[in-house]
Amino acid sequence: MNFKPIKSGFSSLDNLLDNIRLGDNVVMQVNDLTDFKKMALAFTKQAILDNRNINYIRFAQHPPILDVQTGLKIHTLNPTLGFETFTIAVHDIIEREGFDAFYVFDCLSDLQVAWSTDLMMGNFFCVTCPFLFELNTVAYFPVIRGHHDYSTIARIQETTQLLINIYSNSTELYIHPLKVWNRYSADMFLPHKLDSNNDFIPLTNSVDLADYYNLIHLEQESHAEQNIDSYERFFKQAKKSFQEDSLTQNTIMKITKSMMTTNKKMSTMISNNLSPNDFFNIKERIIGTGAIGGKSCGMLLARKIIEKHLPQYSNYIEPHDSFYIGSDVFYFFIVENKLWKIHIAQKKKENYFTIAKKLSAAILKGKFPQSIQNQFKRMLEYFGQIPIIVRSSSFLEDNFGSAFAGKYESVFCANGFSPEERLEAFENAVRIVYASTLSQSALEYRQKRGMDKSDEQMAILVQRVSGTKFDNIFMPCAAGVGFSYSLYRWSNDLSAEAGLLRLVAGLGTKAVERTDKDYPRLVNLDRPEQTNLIQEKDKHTYSQKTFDVINIAKNLFEEFDAKELLTQLPKWYSDIVFEHDYEAERYLSDNGQYQAVQFLSCLGVVQNKLLIEILKNILQTLQTHYQTPVDIEYTINFNPEGKFVINLLQCRPLTVWETATSQKIPDIPNQKKLFEVSNTFMGNTAKIDIDIIVYIDAKKYYELKYSKKATLANIIGTINRHYKNSQKNLLLITPGRIGTTSPELGIPVTFSDISNFRIIVEYTDAEVGFVPELSFGSHMFQDLVESNIFYIAIMDTTNQKNTIFNQTFLKNKNSIIKNIIPNLELPDDIIMVYEISKNSLLTLYADFQNRITACGEFSSK
Repeated sequence: MNFKPIKSGFSSLDNLLDNIRLGDNVVMQVNDLTDFKKMALAFTKQAILDNRNINYIRFAQHPPILDVQTGLKIHTLNPTLGFETFTIAVHDIIEREGFDAFYVFDCLSDLQVAWSTDLMMGNFFCVTCPFLFELNTVAYFPVIRGHHDYSTIARIQETTQLLINIYSNSTELYIHPLKVWNRYSADMFLPHKLDSNNDFIPLTNSVDLADYYNLIHLEQESHAEQNIDSYERFFKQAKKSFQEDSLTQNTIMKITKSMMTTNKKMSTMISNNLSPNDFFNIKERIIGTGAIGGKSCGMLLARKIIEKHLPQYSNYIEPHDSFYIGSDVFYFFIVENKLWKIHIAQKKKENYFTIAKKLSAAILKGKFPQSIQNQFKRMLEYFGQIPIIVRSSSFLEDNFGSAFAGKYESVFCANGFSPEERLEAFENAVRIVYASTLSQSALEYRQKRGMDKSDEQMAILVQRVSGTKFDNIFMPCAAGVGFSYSLYRWSNDLSAEAGLLRLVAGLGTKAVERTDKDYPRLVNLDRPEQTNLIQEKDKHTYSQKTFDVINIAKNLFEEFDAKELLTQLPKWYSDIVFEHDYEAERYLSDNGQYQAVQFLSCLGVVQNKLLIEILKNILQTLQTHYQTPVDIEYTINFNPEGKFVINLLQCRPLTVWETATSQKIPDIPNQKKLFEVSNTFMGNTAKIDIDIIVYIDAKKYYELKYSKKATLANIIGTINRHYKNSQKNLLLITPGRIGTTSPELGIPVTFSDISNFRIIVEYTDAEVGFVPELSFGSHMFQDLVESNIFYIAIMDTTNQKNTIFNQTFLKNKNSIIKNIIPNLELPDDIIMVYEISKNSLLTLYADFQNRITACGEFSSK
C-alpha cells in the first residue's frame, strides 16, 4: 500500500492533517452541503491541476456537488434500484478506474432516503470504503450530521481513515477532525477556523472557542433523537401523525414500499386492505430493519382479505403472532462477517455457480451482531418453549410470476431445553435459510427467469407452529396446501374451479414435497369425499404411512410410523384422520382373525362439511381479490368436542396453465403407440413433436447398488445440461417418483437436473415396486408448471383402463448415451438416450376435453 501524501486544495489543511494520503477515505459530517461543496471543489480543482483521475459519483436528489468540467468524470447511478444493484455498480466503477483514482461522492444521507434505513447506508460505506482503500484511492464523502443513529456513525468512524466535523454560520466555517488514521500532531484534534486567507487556524483561546461551542449547541438543539435508526424515528413520527389524524398518503406509500413490497400489484392490494394500525403492529414485530419479504406479505394480506370479506368465519381462523427478521439484517450479516467481497464475486457470470458453495459454507459459520442477537433473545422469550418454524421470505418470493416454491429452506425449531440452546438452534436455522439462497435449485431458478442480477435480500418469517400436544408429540391435527384452481381432475364430473386440497395428518411437510412412501390425500372441493382411487386396497396402499411431528422430549423434528403412533393417540383424534380398511378386516375375520386394520386418510376432515365449505370460500375469495388463482398453506386443529380452527400460513399467486385447445388424437395402431393414458397427466400444449427420448429401465435401476443410484441422477443432470439451449424437445421416461429423496422409490434428481426436459413420464413397475406419486400441488409440481413441462403418470396397466405403455417400442432403437457421456460410470442399458430420426415423427397429443393423452410414431410427409 502506497501512503503517498496528496494535496487537498488547502495547504493549511494538508499541514493540519499531516496530509491526506493515497488510500484515505475522508468522511465529512456537515449540517449544510454547501460546506462540503467548498471542500470538494478545492480538492477537485487541485486534482485536475495535478492531472489526477478524478471521478464524481452522482446519485442523490440534492443539487450537484460538482458541475461538468474538463478533467472530471461524472458517473450517474440510481440507488432506488436496490442496495445490491447500486453497490455493485459503484464497485464496478471503482474496479474499472483502477489504482490511485480520486472520488467525490454525493451525500451518503441520501442513501438512507433511497433505502429507508441507516443500517443499509452504513452497510454501503462499510463495503465500499475497504475496496477504495485496496485500490489506493482518495475519496470524499459527505454525511448530514445528526441525521443518523449513533451506531451507524460509529460503524462509519471505525471503517474510514478520516472523519471530520464541519460547522458553519453565515460568516464562519470550522472543522474539527474526529479521526485521523495512522498519524498525529499536537493541534490535529483541535477545532480550526477558516480565516480570510483561506487558512485553517486552530482555536486555542476561550473567546474563539466560546463562539465555536455556541454554534455547536445551537445546532444540536435542532437534531432529532440519535439513539435510534432514522427509520425508527420516521415510524415514530408516522404513528404520531396517525394519532393526530394527519397521516398522509405519501407516508403510507413509503411505509408500504420500505416495509412490505415494491411490487405494484401487491402494493395496491395491501393499500386496499391493511390499515395504518396494521402497519404499526407489523413494525413492532420486526427484528432489525428492512422489508418483511414476499412470504410474510402474502400471509398478512390473505388474512386481512379474509377478515374483511369473510367476517362470518372469524371464530374459525386462528390468530397469528409471527415475527419478521427484516431484509436489512441479511446484508448486515454478510457485511459484518466480511463476506461482501465473495458475495460480489459470486454475482459474476463466470462465478455464479462455482463460488456459491464456498459462500454458502461461510454463511453457515457466520456470527450475528450483538444488537441482532439481543432482539433474537427477546423474541425467543416471547415464544418460550413453544415450537417455531423459521421460514424464508425473500424479496422475490411468493410474487406474481415467481413463486420460488421449495427453493429456499424452512427449519423447525423444537424450542426445548435452555434459553442458550434455543438461541443457538434459532441462529443456526436463520443461517441455513440465508445459505439456501445459494442452493443449485435457487440459483438456476433465478437465472432461468432473468433474476440472477436482481436484488434478492432474504427476510425471514418466524411463525409459531400451529398444533396440538399429544404427550411428547406436537403437531397439527391436519395440514396441507390448497389451490383455488385445480389442474388435476381424475374424473369429468369434478370442477377445476372448485379448487383442490393436498391434505395430510401432522405437520404439512409431507404435503409440499415428494415424499418417500407417503401419499397425501387429494381433495377436490366440489366433491371432497371422492378420490382418484377406486379399489379399497388402493386406498390403503396409496395412503399416508408416517406422521411428521415435533418430538418435544427429544427436542427435534421427527417422523413416526402411523401404525405405531396410532396406539398413542386419543380416540377422538384417530377417528378423524384414520379410516378402517373393511375389506382387509373382513378377510382376516373370514380366516379367524379379528383385528382392526386402519390407515391414514383424513376422512373425518373431508367429511366435515363446514370445514370444507370454509376452505373453499377462502380460496375463492382470495382468488377474486388477487385476480388470479392462488395457493395457500394451512393447518387444521380440532379439540375433543369437534371444534376446529384453521391457521392460514401462506398465500401466493398460483402459476397455472391456460389449457390449450384439445387436439384430436389420430387413430394410430397400438403397436405404434409409445403410451396412452387417461386423466393422469397435466400440461398446456395439445401437440408436441419429440426430438430426444431418455429412458431409464426400472429393473436395471432396481438391481443397481444403492450407493450407485445417486450417480444416475447426476447422469440425467449431465444430459439435461448437454441439451440446454438446443431447442430440442426432450422426453424423460423414468420409473417411480422423479425427485424423491429415497432412491429405492425413484431417481433422486433435483429440479435443476430435469429443467430442460419438455415432457416427464413416470411409470409403474409393480414387480420391483416403483409407483408414481401423483404429487399435484407439491413444490415439484409448481416447478413443472412454471417451466411449462408436460407431466404424465403411467399407472399399473393391468388395473387401469385405457392405459398403454409399449416398452418394446424402443427396443430396436440405438442409444447415443456414449456420445454424450463417453466415460459412462454405469452400464449403458440402465439409461438410454434415443434421437428421433428425421424420417419419422414421435408426437405427443393431448385431448383435454376427454382427458386422454397419447404418444406415437408417424411417418413424415
